[in-house]
Amino acid sequence: MNNLYNFCIRAYGLGIAIAGLVNPKARLWHKGRVALFERLATKIDTRGERVWVHVASLGEFEQSRPIIEELKRVRPEVKVVVTFFSPSGYEIRKNYPKADCVEYLPEDTPESVSRFLDIVKPSVALFIKYEFWLNYLEELRRRGIPTLLASAIFRRDSVFFRPYGKAWQKALGTYETMFVQNDKSKELLNELGYQRVVVAGDSRFDRVREIAQQAKEIEAIERFKGRSRLFVAGSTWERDEELIIDAMAKNRDIKFLIAPHEIGDNRVQRLMDRCNAKAIRYTCITANDDLADYQLLILDTMGMLSSVYRYADWAYVGGGFGAGIHNILEPAVYGIALTFGPRYHKFQEAHDLIGLGVAQSIRSKAELRERIAHLKGDSFNESDIRAKGLKYIDDNCGATALIVEHILTLL
Repeated sequence: MNNLYNFCIRAYGLGIAIAGLVNPKARLWHKGRVALFERLATKIDTRGERVWVHVASLGEFEQSRPIIEELKRVRPEVKVVVTFFSPSGYEIRKNYPKADCVEYLPEDTPESVSRFLDIVKPSVALFIKYEFWLNYLEELRRRGIPTLLASAIFRRDSVFFRPYGKAWQKALGTYETMFVQNDKSKELLNELGYQRVVVAGDSRFDRVREIAQQAKEIEAIERFKGRSRLFVAGSTWERDEELIIDAMAKNRDIKFLIAPHEIGDNRVQRLMDRCNAKAIRYTCITANDDLADYQLLILDTMGMLSSVYRYADWAYVGGGFGAGIHNILEPAVYGIALTFGPRYHKFQEAHDLIGLGVAQSIRSKAELRERIAHLKGDSFNESDIRAKGLKYIDDNCGATALIVEHILTLL
């Protein structure tokens, strides 16, 4: 099994290098690992204690962020090394100021793992959610480095519960403690014989509440909304936008803001060409523009969506017609009604918010039109939705403090 795994890891790296000849993301993945060990050797300060935090991409980084920042608040002398697997996360957060070093994760081959750990010399390793690199975990265990898993969630259909999943089951045993999101995950791990499992919840709740408390006022959004009701559609893909554009035509009394997941000029221009309403790009707004006549604003910039949601009366979160919905906690923290596509089943918070009546999944243009008609109608109880949504966020905060407290016992 080890030989097959190592062969697959090397083949994957070679495949990415070849794909990088034509694919920009693959090119970044490969280029980011060139001279990686030399960069690490110059960046790592081996004095004192170091916590290594590994995340797959941007979403997992957001789960790690409150943990990193609380750790640095209580123990500022502790060095934090953050590694990313994906360039989509690394490129956005490579200059994250709270970390002492941000880099790519070297490939999970035995020689790269040993070289990485020789340079970093972590006192504690923290993996977020879904990261199970077999060689890293085995070498961390061999070296006696306490390794934690945070914000994890397990399902019975995952690799750990399949006949060929013995190697991954063994890898779970290398974690000193696993902090999971829900009771079901703990029950599944207990079935496999793992007892060092703590139901801590998801650290994203702490993060989104912090973001909401720090949300910025955006004068252009205020001018665009005016006295109208605003429907914000965040992290959308083209299939999501087909539904939104149809809903706009049936609801001329509502303002719409679309924040596409990808904001390249060609992508945004296609959206502008498809919409049947007077539209403007956020980056094209000037102080003298009268925005009253525009029905659609396209947010073609990064880093603003979490603050924009504060202006929404209702929100739609994209991705539910593809691999899965994007972050629904960012709008949920404002206590607004949520809508998203049908592929939400891997997200515990989506199930919870649907159960509370705060969110609804839709599958078609007609269902979105019906959803908006309900939200506009007299039977919609906005204050009840707000109270339920805010209570849900408050009830699920606290994972960060629990995880940081445990890390401190290991340092």
